[in-house]
Amino acid sequence: MHNIYNPFLCPWWINPQMYNLNNMYNIQKAHSYPYWVNMPTCKSKFSKQPTKLKDYGPDPFVVDIEKATKQNNNYRIALWTGENLQVTLMSIDAGEDIGLEIHPELDQFIRIEEGQGIVRMGDTKDKLDYQKKVYDDFAIMIPAGKWHNLINTGNEPLKLYSIYAPPEHPRNTVHKTKAIAQAAEENYAD
Repeated sequence: MHNIYNPFLCPWWINPQMYNLNNMYNIQKAHSYPYWVNMPTCKSKFSKQPTKLKDYGPDPFVVDIEKATKQNNNYRIALWTGENLQVTLMSIDAGEDIGLEIHPELDQFIRIEEGQGIVRMGDTKDKLDYQKKVYDDFAIMIPAGKWHNLINTGNEPLKLYSIYAPPEHPRNTVHKTKAIAQAAEENYAD
């Protein structure tokens, strides 16, 4: 929606405000109307530049998380791993699931950026009595000690990011497929 009080996408300008009016008039003579003395410059949501997907932790890092999540085609990739927190991106193929799992010592947050699915949770493997449909922009909070699974019920990949506190996977984790992730997790347990 257009905002007449703030017509630009961001508050940064190429040129500082012009206080020398003679200079401003000379600029206007050289350029046909309309000429912006102070043109807005920033990366908008329409920026085409992709984010390099890798683990940026534990250094400070800022990212367009929606864009990075939708860009990811790996089953799982760690985007940021710190001492007490980890952010991973996931892409679950149509008809696939994350797999029934439990994290006894950590809480997990999942946000769906694209796609649809069903999340199931419960106190035991055999009794997943909490079930909800999830879609774009839904958030899922999974308490430590809860069995859970997320199933893609759509026809396209389910794109999401997950936050673990504390970290769940080794720094620089990249699992291109679910099979690779399962094999790696078996190695973590050993």
